[in-house]
Amino acid sequence: MKILVTGGAGFIGSAVIRHIMANTDHLVVNLDKLTYAGNLESLPGLDGNTRYHFEQVDICDQAAVARVFDEHRPSAVMHLAAESHVDRSIDGPAEFIQTNVVGTYALLEAARRYWLSLDNKGRQAFRFHHISTDEVYGDLEGPDGLFTETTAYAPSSPYSASKASSDHLVRAWGRTYGLPILLTNCSNNYGPYHFPEKLIPLVILNALEGKPLPIYGEGDQVRDWLYVEDHARALLTVLLKGKVGETYNIGGHNEKTNLSVVQCICDLLDKRRPDRPAGIESYSELIRFVQDRPGHDKRYAIDAGKIQRELGWVPRETFKSGIEKTVDWYLGHLSWCQRVQDGSYQRERLGVTQGEEK
Repeated sequence: MKILVTGGAGFIGSAVIRHIMANTDHLVVNLDKLTYAGNLESLPGLDGNTRYHFEQVDICDQAAVARVFDEHRPSAVMHLAAESHVDRSIDGPAEFIQTNVVGTYALLEAARRYWLSLDNKGRQAFRFHHISTDEVYGDLEGPDGLFTETTAYAPSSPYSASKASSDHLVRAWGRTYGLPILLTNCSNNYGPYHFPEKLIPLVILNALEGKPLPIYGEGDQVRDWLYVEDHARALLTVLLKGKVGETYNIGGHNEKTNLSVVQCICDLLDKRRPDRPAGIESYSELIRFVQDRPGHDKRYAIDAGKIQRELGWVPRETFKSGIEKTVDWYLGHLSWCQRVQDGSYQRERLGVTQGEEK
């Protein structure tokens, strides 16, 4: 297969591409606009690989996306390109509406026109896999209950509302036009190459520098944590084995409060980096509770029974094994983190040296 992956330089997209390239013979076309969150350094060792091709394209640019379809003739699309940071969506929702809603519409139209141009065999084989989030469901009240594939949508933030909109568009294109679609909604991802603005990498890097570890409210928000490499494996499984028109929830079976996640990271760092910043005996002393985010959902939890029953996927990592791998990866890749934090990963791809930067 030749798989077109949108957002392939992002956190989850790059994990998908690394998984495909390492474990299959499929070809990959990586379509990414390279916003601040897109980093080609998350795809090491692919330069010159004949099974991989990169296209720097905005999914909102219909002409450019149509060219990519016509030139590369993919047999499937895995659509991960999205703005995804909740705090940024609260401060500036317009970009989320543009990329997540308008961009998904533009991509669907390009995919539909391309799909209609295929012969019958090509049309039957083609798949449009839209990757979404459990945040479209809103939050769960109390400690019980799980999101299922039939849970009603109740998004809380501009980010989750924009993703809910994109989900509805994909389903509409499937029902109205017959486009062979697949949808997945996942829980919170973590693991290697996560952009440092997100909770887990932010805590690791702040702790190492002796900076405060900010936690919203009382830190009692509950999330189901999914190791990103488990997620990548699930996404390819859905693409290859999923039933057209179906939705599959993907979760890690690891519900944790934000406070317990941060405390776990501190405990691991106490063991792995005992040379702590001056004045503290444990990294947990850096924890600071800050004003809660507006509209902050209380609890997410995924019922991933359907994907297990129908497609045979289960996560391989527990939270304990996954967070240990994640902390160890960051400790071993501080240069990657530094290049993201100081912006050099962007300057070099734009051909701008520090001396030329305005």
